[in-house]
Amino acid sequence: MTISIRVGKEADAEAAIAVLRQSITQLCSADHQDDGAEIAGWLSNKTAASWAAWINREDATVLIAELAGDIVGVGMVDAQGEILLNYARPDVRFKGISKAILLALENEARERGIKVCVLESTRTAKKFYEDRGYLAEAGSPLHLSKLL
Repeated sequence: MTISIRVGKEADAEAAIAVLRQSITQLCSADHQDDGAEIAGWLSNKTAASWAAWINREDATVLIAELAGDIVGVGMVDAQGEILLNYARPDVRFKGISKAILLALENEARERGIKVCVLESTRTAKKFYEDRGYLAEAGSPLHLSKLL
């Protein structure tokens, strides 16, 4: 099945937010230790209002990954090259969704003239990013960067 990547739009809100919430709650246990308060904090801005703000930011691009017309991933990069989101639905984990999103986010940064992408990784995703050339910044093992 082919993964398609496109710019997010307002009509994607419900499905995109579901992807974010499912990914955080089901895939990031190493980070939040299944602590209800910690999860609630992570999910607090995964709302329709936040989605509307994100897709309307002039200094950022939100991308959607689709498989067979279903939204299965969400990513966002800002105008400084910071990757703010890269999440895949749990049922499509290890099918290349996050990789496709990351490549598209990096391409978006390159098109803006950005030479370095930076991000704050979860413990869950750190190896994923390292395998794609991201390196930990001195003194902060979850702050990663990559020359484009």
